[in-house]
Amino acid sequence: MDIASQLARIKRGSDDLLVETELVEKLKSGRPLRIKAGFDPTAPDLHLGHTVLINKLRHFQELGHHIMFLIGDFTGMIGDPSGKNATRPPLTREQILENAKTYQKQVFKILDPEKTEICFNSTWFDDIGAAGMIRIAALQTVARMLERDDFSKRYANNQPIAIHEFLYPLCQGYDSVAMKADVELGGTDQKFNLLVGRELQKHYGQAPQCVLMMPLLEGLDGVNKMSKSLGNYVGIAESPREIFGKLMSISDDLMWRYFELLSFRAVEEIAKFKQEIQAGRNPRDVKVLLAKEIVARFHDQRAADDALAEFEARFQRGVLPDDMPLVNLATVNGVLPIAQLLKLSNLTSSTSDALRMIEQGGVRLDGEKVSDKNLMLKAGASVVIQVGKRKFARVTLA
Repeated sequence: MDIASQLARIKRGSDDLLVETELVEKLKSGRPLRIKAGFDPTAPDLHLGHTVLINKLRHFQELGHHIMFLIGDFTGMIGDPSGKNATRPPLTREQILENAKTYQKQVFKILDPEKTEICFNSTWFDDIGAAGMIRIAALQTVARMLERDDFSKRYANNQPIAIHEFLYPLCQGYDSVAMKADVELGGTDQKFNLLVGRELQKHYGQAPQCVLMMPLLEGLDGVNKMSKSLGNYVGIAESPREIFGKLMSISDDLMWRYFELLSFRAVEEIAKFKQEIQAGRNPRDVKVLLAKEIVARFHDQRAADDALAEFEARFQRGVLPDDMPLVNLATVNGVLPIAQLLKLSNLTSSTSDALRMIEQGGVRLDGEKVSDKNLMLKAGASVVIQVGKRKFARVTLA
């Protein structure tokens, strides 16, 4: 593939590339580039938002480059402050290592395990010691750290900034030195940290890495960044039924965003889908293709076919409204009574109205009639609720 074609593949769906002319020169060298992306295992499971970066790693992998998937078992104990308005509580080494085990299994649903190097940044930081950390810290000033948007806002608002938070960008930057990265991938909220990597590489006599920033994927609500804490996520370890149902609940506009950042289909094919919808094709038919693709990636094709068949069995084609509202609700002690759910979702005017509708057989949960007025739904559930013939909502519980 010529340089222009490689560059187009690399930049697909990206937000910014620094510095493009440097990347072109690296590609012209003809050698496999060392591509780095780091993930702190602060939660046990990955969701589709995480896979935006992993998908891009796959693009580089398919172009013949060397992929380094970095698990931040050391930096995870610091806690990345990017985009946070408060200090993040650090995790223990035991929590980090337990979460890291699932990361390794899940990432190979996208990347080729034979062509992927799994790295842990404790490998070099455990040997650096206190004296080494002081030497790294001496390479940056407090004024430079306060240029970071989230730090400067917290400082201006008299919100605390712990000293260890200043170490995080330095550690992420030193990772690039230790790994001799040619390119680092990160979200748009990581720009400061990614550029610190370039600066540190120059100090250590290395060619500075290029930085490819990917946009943050909106969650099912189409507004906020996909996050498990907000309940608007699609976990890649979830069941085929859950993944399929959640993706079918997204808005038609959000569908194109997901196609751009999550699908492996050609750009031309996605453009053709848009033309077909403008010409009258039902957007739901195209959304089915997206849902099946994602389910097949994290399970298999048969699971994707079964998820579609089950979805169609539960909801006759055309019954679910395209503008079905998405509702995120918080549970209490991990559960929420069905009557409370109906009221908080604005599907009934009160809990007594909800109980009356259940008694009359007017409430359905994922297509099944609800008869138990004491039904409790658990945190993590994502269900379609129907009240009567015309009231629907996709409800996700956190």
